[in-house]
Amino acid sequence: ENGSLLDRIKIMRRQCAIDLGFIVPPIRIRDNIQLKPGEYSILIRGANIANGKVMMGHYLAMNPGIATEPIEGIEAQEPVFGLTAHWITESQKDKAELSGYTVVDPETVLITHITEIIKTHAYELLGRQELKNLLDSVKETNPNLVEELIPNQLPLGIVHKVCSNLLKEQVSIRDMTRILETLSDYSNMTKDADMLTEYVRNALGRTICKPLISRDGTLKVFTIDPSIEEIITDAISPDQSHLSLDIKATQGIINAIASTINNAIIDNQPIILCSSYIRRHLKRLTERYFPSLVVISYNEVPSNVEVQQISAVKLAIDNM
Repeated sequence: ENGSLLDRIKIMRRQCAIDLGFIVPPIRIRDNIQLKPGEYSILIRGANIANGKVMMGHYLAMNPGIATEPIEGIEAQEPVFGLTAHWITESQKDKAELSGYTVVDPETVLITHITEIIKTHAYELLGRQELKNLLDSVKETNPNLVEELIPNQLPLGIVHKVCSNLLKEQVSIRDMTRILETLSDYSNMTKDADMLTEYVRNALGRTICKPLISRDGTLKVFTIDPSIEEIITDAISPDQSHLSLDIKATQGIINAIASTINNAIIDNQPIILCSSYIRRHLKRLTERYFPSLVVISYNEVPSNVEVQQISAVKLAIDNM
């Protein structure tokens, strides 16, 4: 079992490297006698990030919303998205699949969970050494770009922070040449990593929008009512480093976003489109409440992408 799992982890790391743009550190598997049979923990740098449970010799059956009949099995929770699922035996597998259930083996459950943790914590996994490896590969084809930028224009730490910022919002850093060129272009204007990240995001618009486009080829978004844009704009500090919103305004905006998203039928993760000036502040404001909410600016949308507005986020009357 372990050999097969290690092989699949190797393939998964390779895929993560393609998706994220850097090779994540090796994944080690350790026995832990403190865990009950079938339980597992996922740790990053020694800190417990997630837990789950699998039933060896069984299959996890999940209803994607199209199952035609109920299924008998041991009720469980799919660890990544928290969906209700059932562990079933091999003899039930064919019938469950014919009834419309998604059926996966325990290894797939574990691999999917690890992949999701890597994607959501990629910004923590990108160490200075990983970044240096990326810079070395750019040096092979474009030595001047790296040598002129670091440390003459920007210290390595700022470049690292920009890359971490991108990864934190699920933006691949695969196009490292484009990232470094943009940093070089704007390094004379600012040395602030957060502001530089916004310039880089504008340059990576195609990379950012590609995975967000719906099956019909459009970018389906929620927009922000001008009154909310104005409230946030007025609360941004003069140096643009932070947002000073009172609790009532914050709660009003969060409630408005929640009610707008909950009342909509969407086939993708929710996306908010707003001005570039407020984008990062709106993302920070919402990330605790809606961690999977994507916030993009108009500057990040390529001109050939068709944008479709689902609805606008508006404040309730009593918050005006």
